[in-house]
Amino acid sequence: MKTVIFACVHNAGRSQMAEAFFNRGADPSRARALSAGTEPAARVHPEVVEVMREVGFDLSAARPVRLTPQLVRGASLLVTMGCGEACPVVPALERQDWPLPDPKDQPRTRAREIRDAVRQRVDELLRLRGWGRASERPVDRG
Repeated sequence: MKTVIFACVHNAGRSQMAEAFFNRGADPSRARALSAGTEPAARVHPEVVEVMREVGFDLSAARPVRLTPQLVRGASLLVTMGCGEACPVVPALERQDWPLPDPKDQPRTRAREIRDAVRQRVDELLRLRGWGRASERPVDRG
């Protein structure tokens, strides 16, 4: 099984969204996601909890966690979420950066746009890597 780490500075917005979308869309026998931050906040941003609730996710009990060497041990991919120079670098781990704005303190309409952009990128990652649930993976006809 592959492990993907979604990381940003506070682990209170984009990375929490990505973890939720990934784990719902992924085949659990193929891949899973964790999220973390280099400077975790005390809680997930309220606007993130609100816009994720609109699409069926309850992040009210989610707690930001610190990105540690133990957390990334054995991971296959690190996806950093637009944190620029503050983004973590983990040697020998494949890394992608998704330059997405922080939803913190954004109006609900903007937080929704960011949420939808995160979901789109997660869906594309699952599709490209073949990690989606069986019903969502392309059928091999060859």
